[in-house]
Amino acid sequence: MKLKNITGILFFISTALCASSETINYNFQLSEAEKEWLGRNIFKNECDSNFECLTTWNKGEEFPSLGIGHFIWYHSEQESPFEETFPQLIEFMRANDAPVPAWLFEQRSLDSPWRSRINFYASFYDPNMIELREFLAHHKKLQVEFIIARFNQTLGQIVLDFPDSEKSAVEDLIQTIGSDFNPHGLYALIDYVHFKGTGLNPSERYDGHGWGLRQVINNMLEKQASLQNFVKSAEYILERRVNHAPLERSEQQWLAGWHKRLGTYLPTN
Repeated sequence: MKLKNITGILFFISTALCASSETINYNFQLSEAEKEWLGRNIFKNECDSNFECLTTWNKGEEFPSLGIGHFIWYHSEQESPFEETFPQLIEFMRANDAPVPAWLFEQRSLDSPWRSRINFYASFYDPNMIELREFLAHHKKLQVEFIIARFNQTLGQIVLDFPDSEKSAVEDLIQTIGSDFNPHGLYALIDYVHFKGTGLNPSERYDGHGWGLRQVINNMLEKQASLQNFVKSAEYILERRVNHAPLERSEQQWLAGWHKRLGTYLPTN
């Protein structure tokens, strides 16, 4: 299934100007079938749709990745440049009356109980980890809704981060990529923000270079607004990230998989 005509999905709610601030609010709303389609694609991208991959700690990373979207979770003493998203997901699911495993809230704060990859996999078949996988498997829809909600919350912030002289071009570019001419466009925009972030966090930089949606769009401003150019721009931005990454992170190992994921943004027929 392809995402349907964006005309029925995208609602540009408001552009409010005041003396001290400007806000742009987007509200992308997907049908139940579209949410299911989006969730299947994200789960396949992150986990190859593998149940046990719902709780993962990748080699070369300092944190576990959980759920269909591989949401990051840090322990209490951990610092990292990457945005932590798993506690936000759990609070979102709790607010939507999901039966969140009680052991997650037995601690004073929602911190990961695992301090190392070795410790994580030593606990892989413990009751708590099994319960967590089963919970995440049964509540994929809420995870998709969380991803969409975060996208809606941040897209306006991305637009506002550009100079006034470029804001109109940025909005036009977003509208074009997500248009009915490119039915995969909405998936591309939502997934990229989930996958590599907004690009607004100053801590998510290597040698001053970010890799989020803001950087992908900025790289496109002198090019034709199309889904194909979006994918090419994202490939360039991620290759630049790898070239500037600390050697100890060995990020070259991820590049082929990242390119494969970007390729799913393009329709195959």
